[in-house]
Amino acid sequence: MPRHLNKRNVKFHIVSEALKTLYRQKLLPLEKYYGFSDFHSSSLEDADFDNKPMILVVGQCSTGKTTSIRYLLEQEYPGSRIGPEPTTDSFTAIMHGEIEGIIHGNTLTVDSNKPFRKLSPFGTTFLNRFQCVHLPNRVLESISIIDTPGILSVAKRKISRGYDFPAVIRWFAEHVDRIILLCDAHKLEISDEFSHTIMALRGNEDKLRVVLNKADMVDSQELMRVYGALMWSLGKVFCTPEVLRVYIGSFWSSPMRMTDNWKLFEQEEQDLFAGIQNLPRNSALRKLNDLVKRAQLVRAHAYIISSLKEDMPLVFCREKKKRDLIYDLPIIYSRIQQRYQISPGDFPDCAKMQEQLMSHDFKFKGLKPKLLAGLDELLNTDIAKLMPLLRQEEDQADKLLVQGGPFLGSHSGPFTEGNPFNHYGSNGESDHVSDEEWVVSKDKPKYDEIFYNLSPHEGKLSGIKVKGWMMSTRPPSSVLGRIWKLADVDHDGMLDDEEFALAGHLIEVKLEGFGLPHELPAQLVPPSKRQRKNSGTEKRDND
Repeated sequence: MPRHLNKRNVKFHIVSEALKTLYRQKLLPLEKYYGFSDFHSSSLEDADFDNKPMILVVGQCSTGKTTSIRYLLEQEYPGSRIGPEPTTDSFTAIMHGEIEGIIHGNTLTVDSNKPFRKLSPFGTTFLNRFQCVHLPNRVLESISIIDTPGILSVAKRKISRGYDFPAVIRWFAEHVDRIILLCDAHKLEISDEFSHTIMALRGNEDKLRVVLNKADMVDSQELMRVYGALMWSLGKVFCTPEVLRVYIGSFWSSPMRMTDNWKLFEQEEQDLFAGIQNLPRNSALRKLNDLVKRAQLVRAHAYIISSLKEDMPLVFCREKKKRDLIYDLPIIYSRIQQRYQISPGDFPDCAKMQEQLMSHDFKFKGLKPKLLAGLDELLNTDIAKLMPLLRQEEDQADKLLVQGGPFLGSHSGPFTEGNPFNHYGSNGESDHVSDEEWVVSKDKPKYDEIFYNLSPHEGKLSGIKVKGWMMSTRPPSSVLGRIWKLADVDHDGMLDDEEFALAGHLIEVKLEGFGLPHELPAQLVPPSKRQRKNSGTEKRDND
């Protein structure tokens, strides 16, 4: 494995540090020299390389964006609102913090530890609609989430936001690791703003995941029609020959209204969440890909600007020549591609470039071979030297998987199949709780009736018998797997009457929208299990 990646013999230990140094030494000088940020995205900062993976959640009004984030975190974040009308009117970065708090947009743009300093050009109106929420949540220890305002429908398209919404979406799309585009089974129309937003995502299709949410609200026949209509509508906007992958499900804690396709919904959720769980592991690779993509765009931009400089007269007829060059930009693109053997895919959108050039003074700089040679070295040599480091990081990345929330569960019990969660034991705090303090006691008679109707054997129900009843309550299997793990206090693979009542209580709690505990609290431990758990704790302490 190479130990050195540049002429200064700097030894890199992690890929992000290597990318940061290569960017500052070989790419940033070229961006500044040719005014790259005047036409494309602003220059990168250290926070862009050091930040955790980010997920951008986008969708029309009332498609379940904030509800899906709550489902992912298993708790609400400060300032979140959920309702049938458009309730999220701000961009909200949800990040980990030991103390809950909100930081407003104007403050975020001067914080060098956050990757949002380059958002200030979007103006005060946008910054007044941007905030960062800190939340002590285990999921957020590995990733950050960006909640967005609902995309306006056709009826509300004339309402002005006061800032360039698609441009803001484009900025976030370039800086995040995953984009989740939520669609509603009952809202398949593509409004003007929705179309412009999707176009703002172009160039980042590898990060995009389309989700058809609230799919349990239609039956199987209607779902097939909705799915086909959505694919047809998206195909017209994306204009790509590839068929988009659309994940189908209902990402909330409420019971499924129609259970015809529950197995499909479970599998789709597992696929979607598996990709999210692996984001920290793939973060270095994503940053590497984004830097290569950026370097290729910078190279094409440099040749475009230098070519315009070469064809521009020094004094006379500059305005006429400027108009001619802008009109002939497609020909200039083709000439550069043939002369320097650059792929057409590396070039910026021609129409957009023509529009930007109209307002430019055309005081460009000519070709500088030394800077371009450094860029070629980055693309052809330095990136290849990073690959061994990248593989080394991937080999050690198992510990980087997202944990907590729906990514925390059990590997045992009747809901094992497809369960993506790790096993966590109980906390052993129950020895100080009296029998009278069991919070499930008031509901136990109700669950005792169900328990004995299921015909227990020697006072216990097997996992097979319990599974049928638990499935009838309609939470996702991933949730039921966690409830089984918590309720099976003695870990014998069966439930007695107290454990069964505990499972029923946890299901009710989850259906009411509350998060499940990662470990069973003391007041939930069944009275008959407390002495046993206490003895087990004392034994571990004596050992």
